[in-house]
Amino acid sequence: MRTIADNIVEKLVLEGGTITSDIIQTSKETATRTKKPLQQVLLESDVITDNDLTKLFSKYTGLPYADLNPGDIPYDVLTKIPERIAKQYNAILFKIDPDGLLHLAMEDPDDVQAVDFIEKEIGENTKLYIATHANIVACLGNYRGDVHEKLNDVIDIQREEDGSEQVVSDSDIAEDSPVAQTINLLLEYAIRSNASDIHIEPREGFVQIRYRIDGVLKEVNRLPRNVLGALVSRIKILSNLKIDERRVPQDGRFKINVAGKQYALRVSTLPIADGEKVVMRILDESNQAVTLDDLGYWGRALKTVTDALTEPNGIVLVTGPTGSGKSTSLFSILTMLNTPNVNISTIEDPVEYKITGVNQTQTNVKAGMTFASGLRALLRQDPNIIMVGEIRDGETANLAVQAALTGHLVFSTLHTNNAATSLPRLLDMGIEPFLIASTVRAVIGQRLVRKLCMNCRQSYAPSQEEVQALYKTFGIATAEGISIVHKLDQEAIAQKLGGDTPAATTDTTITSLWRPSPDGCDECNHTGFRGRIGIYEVLGSSQAIQKLIVTSATSSDIQTQAIAEGMTTMQTDGLIKALRGQTTIEEVLRVTRE
Repeated sequence: MRTIADNIVEKLVLEGGTITSDIIQTSKETATRTKKPLQQVLLESDVITDNDLTKLFSKYTGLPYADLNPGDIPYDVLTKIPERIAKQYNAILFKIDPDGLLHLAMEDPDDVQAVDFIEKEIGENTKLYIATHANIVACLGNYRGDVHEKLNDVIDIQREEDGSEQVVSDSDIAEDSPVAQTINLLLEYAIRSNASDIHIEPREGFVQIRYRIDGVLKEVNRLPRNVLGALVSRIKILSNLKIDERRVPQDGRFKINVAGKQYALRVSTLPIADGEKVVMRILDESNQAVTLDDLGYWGRALKTVTDALTEPNGIVLVTGPTGSGKSTSLFSILTMLNTPNVNISTIEDPVEYKITGVNQTQTNVKAGMTFASGLRALLRQDPNIIMVGEIRDGETANLAVQAALTGHLVFSTLHTNNAATSLPRLLDMGIEPFLIASTVRAVIGQRLVRKLCMNCRQSYAPSQEEVQALYKTFGIATAEGISIVHKLDQEAIAQKLGGDTPAATTDTTITSLWRPSPDGCDECNHTGFRGRIGIYEVLGSSQAIQKLIVTSATSSDIQTQAIAEGMTTMQTDGLIKALRGQTTIEEVLRVTRE
């Protein structure tokens, strides 16, 4: 990493205006005490990001700042600098103008010797840029070329062998074996494709490889059946599982580095009729928690959640099916609340996201460490904030309520279809109605929808039949319903939801909708979608709703009252995000239809 002198770093950040002299003084004292450069102390304590510091240094040196997209760099341009030299000097050639001007980004363009050496290699007609270490490393990954092509080459080597099930020897699962290369390439290709899970599934005549990308499973390859034993054994070695145990499920974990980022892989094996199936969940450990706005919270939902977080005690519940983003929401909330003056303790199954400064405990049913026993132990640890991975039974629910009553802020998840259903669910678990009314501060219902690729999405004017069908589906067929949607659309525009996307409604009708491009583009891997966003409904705890809970009202009564008070339902939230060009109507209906 480029190291900037302490006096220049101090000058840069103070002139930047976002950091006070008090913070700088504290950081300088830490730097002296730990014998670290001031730059390193500021970055490690999250006082400033590497991006912001690099931009300030760019201004100071007069060299332009480059934010490179690895997907935009032509392979023939990149490889004009040999891989060995590019990695040695952290340099990327990313563009060549028609007049022959070479655009060269470096982490440390002040390294005159490095610049001279590279110019001897590629020519002196260069324009220098400065880029962050992480950005350069991500681009260096492009030297690997087409991972899919390399994977096919490695598979072909194994395909040439006899098709029968092979006996696994030590050499088959060694570090440099074709099987080890296959796994490395599968992982790298999955990470580059932004997959969340890898499924390795034995079939009668082949091994099926599928990735879950943006919540949808997609077959990416078929391996010869004879490599299954070596493939599973190699994964078991990496995740520290028993190689010779094939009759019972096993769970493990291992870490890898790809393009300068660390990823944790949660491994699960399961014996099925055709052999052993393996699923690997990919967790990006270098990911910073995103804000609630970035997750897709806005308007009244955002205000209700934010208000609940400022309460000294009570329960905040997040509900939705598996894979609806509940853990991500809780991770972001806990990161927001994670300050040195509060003690946050969690009990999870499993610990997915590691948060520095938070005491995270993993359940272990075999050892007697359940959510209930873990929560009981946590309460003796003097926490301010508690997160329970899931409320599954009456005992855990009762302990969570008691914790909220005794001055703790408790977060947890429930598996219910929407926010209003959660309250009767707690009643079913044997919690007294008056206790639910006095402790539950907010209930968040959520789903994840695929996000349209902002680069290639297409706008279109819906026909009158489509508009009428929309009104019927979303229950807004009245003039009042359409007016409410128009007001929400205007509010979303004011809050920059969907960026600069133009308005899609008038007081009387819907004028435009969005759809994915049929052919997609390079940015979205030709799918038309890129990433996912949440759609939410947030049920607050008004006096009227508390009265309904105390009288053991049904979930539909609670839902009706919440909507009357201004709650936006998940479907309506999805409709607004579709109008703002963030997703499609079809996506919203796919995840909210009951």
